[in-house]
Order: sequence, then structure tokens, then C-alpha cells
Amino acid sequence: MPTENRKIPAWLWLALVAAGVLAVTMGARQSLGLFVSPLNTATGLGIANISLAMAVGQLMWGAIQPVAGAVADHHGPGRVLAAGVILLAASFALTPFMHSTLGLSVVLGMMMACGSGAAAFSVLIGSVAQRVPAQQRGMVSGIINAGGSFGQFIFAPIVQGLIQALGWIGALWALAGLTLTALPATRILRRPAGSAVVTTATPVEGAGLWQALRTALKNRSYLPLHAGFFTCGFHIAFLVTHLPGEVSLCGLPAGVASWSLGIIGLSNVFGSLFAGWAVQRWRCKMVLVAMYGSRALLIVAYMMMPKAALTFYLFAIGLGMTWLATVPPTAGIVGKLFGMRYMATLFGLTLLSHQIGGFLGAWLGGLAIVHWGSFTPMWLADAVLAAAAAVVNLPIREAPVGEKNALA
Repeated sequence: MPTENRKIPAWLWLALVAAGVLAVTMGARQSLGLFVSPLNTATGLGIANISLAMAVGQLMWGAIQPVAGAVADHHGPGRVLAAGVILLAASFALTPFMHSTLGLSVVLGMMMACGSGAAAFSVLIGSVAQRVPAQQRGMVSGIINAGGSFGQFIFAPIVQGLIQALGWIGALWALAGLTLTALPATRILRRPAGSAVVTTATPVEGAGLWQALRTALKNRSYLPLHAGFFTCGFHIAFLVTHLPGEVSLCGLPAGVASWSLGIIGLSNVFGSLFAGWAVQRWRCKMVLVAMYGSRALLIVAYMMMPKAALTFYLFAIGLGMTWLATVPPTAGIVGKLFGMRYMATLFGLTLLSHQIGGFLGAWLGGLAIVHWGSFTPMWLADAVLAAAAAVVNLPIREAPVGEKNALA
């Protein structure tokens, strides 16, 4: 890719292209909660069964991350990203033909999750981070992450409008077409033949993939990172799946839910960029501690406030500041500990932990509304887990910014 006479630096150009891909794949996927009620009305499957199908999707989205990352680490990210975009579009097109829990689990829980997961954080951040200087990686992660959040901001109201204008089936088919607009960008993100991988010397750089995995799993800082990211997944999946249901329980119109999801996305654009800036100045683990701790306080505050539209919008602004902004510091710790060579694979494993939490957040939310008629037990669990995540990140052994980090 030519870099001479370019008005913006090559690293920023790559980050913006990757952010654009994530805006489409994450934006479309994160709007899926808006289809829960129409799917329930059309299929009669019940909220619990639809939640189960979406929970399977949360788990599979995480499971595909290290696999897609490993393939991208070995063969380059271009084909992985393109295959993910095509599979995601196909899943939207096929969803209206699924009228059973098994069918929805296959299309929403497997196809959609694998497609969006193959064109998500681990491959995108891993592919770009390998081609930029170390001092730019934090900001690159923040920019890419902000792309996903911006996608949520623009897709949530668009999807709600499509449902109202075209019906839920027409909206899904429109989403299939919109998803394919990301396909040309995947070609730009191919690793050029003979391109150098920018690395930081660590014990895993010269090792093979399996040795790198064994080294990482023995590291006493890697596993606490997984535990904290598990909580992040629980939190996000619960809200993205069941926030429309919470809004409905409060007697508010559906538009409050779509705008709340959109506000979360817009707010997280700023949160992600701030996180990318922050990890270049403070230890990543301390950024994570602050984010998880603020979530616990925010949830408690939400539970005490009157449930009006303004409450949801203020809650969305607060949530959005840390929503997916945990990604840059989490990826930053992985890069500091293990270098860039197998970044997509090792960060993909942390995303698997994230999505195991996501599976439980989506599924248990559905069970809560069926058995208790309320999401209160989930809010309480979410607050407790967020506080625990803040604590569990403290023992991570991360060198101060500017110093060489050693494996713990």
C-alpha cells in the first residue's frame, strides 16, 4: 500500500479502514436485541428460547475468535475477514426462514456469530497492530474499537426504522445487504506479500503457536485478565439482548430502547478513543480497574433512579463510556506480555472468556424474566460481577508505561 504523499499516516489509514469494517459487523450484530419481540410474536417460541439462541451466539462469537485469529496469524487476515462478512450477511438473510429454537440457534447462534466474530476485534486489531509502531498501538486499538461503537450508534436507530418501515423480515434482508458493504475494505486489510511484522521481543515471539499458547496459559497475569473480561461479556450481552425488554417493562415506547442503544454506541466512541489515549499514559490494568468499578456504581445508581426515558438516556451515556472501551487496555496487556506475533490468537482467547460471560448474560436474562417477571436479579448480579472484575485486575503484573514488561 503506497504511503508517499498521503495526507494521513499509513497507520491511521489502516486503523480507520478496520474501524469501518467493525462498524458494520458490530453495529449489525449489536442491534439484534431489537428483533427479540418481533421474533417472539412471529414464531411463538417464547423469550427464553429466543434468548437461548442468542446466548449460543454469544458463546460462538467468542469461540471463533482464537480460531479466526490463528488462521489470520498463519495465512493473513484478508480471506478471514471476507469470509466473515459473507457469512454474516447470509445469516441475516436466512433468519426469517427459521421457526424453531434449533433453527434460530444454528443461524443466529452459529452462522451469525461465526461470521461477525471472524470480522471482529481479534483479527482486526491483530492485523493492524502487527503493521504499526509500538507507540501507536494503543491509539490504533482505540480507533478500531470506536468504529464498532459508532456502528452501534448508527445501526440501532436505522434498524428500528427499518423494522417500522419494512417489517422485521424486510429489516433483516436490508441488514444482509448493508453488511456486504464492508466486503471491499477487507481487501485493503490483507497483509501485503513480504510485509514485515512489527514486534516487541518477548519469550513467545520466536516460539511456535502451540508453545506460545502454553506459555500464555501459565502466565499468572493472563488468567486474571480473562476473569475480568468474562464480566465485561456478561454485562454487555445482558444489556444488548434485554435492554429493550427492560424498557418495555417500564412502560416506555420501543424507541427509548433503540435510542438508548444508539447513545451507548456514540458515547463509547469517545470512551474508546479516551481508552486508546489512556493506555499510552497509564498502566492498562489501572484503566480496567477504573472502568469496571465505575460500572458497578452506575448500575447501583440506575436501580435507585425512577424509570423514565431520561434515566435510560443518562444511563446509556454512562455505560457507553466503558461499554467496549475495555478492549484497548485488554489488548494492550496481551501485547505487552506476549508481543505481536500471535496477538490475534492470544487476544482471541480473552474474547472467548468475554463471550462465555456473554452466553450467561443473555441466557440468564431470559430465564430471569420468565421466572421472576423482572430483571432485578440480573442487575444485582451485574453490579457484583463488575466490582469483582475491578478487584481481580489489580494483581496483574504490568510494568509502568515506558518500561519493558516482563512475563509474570
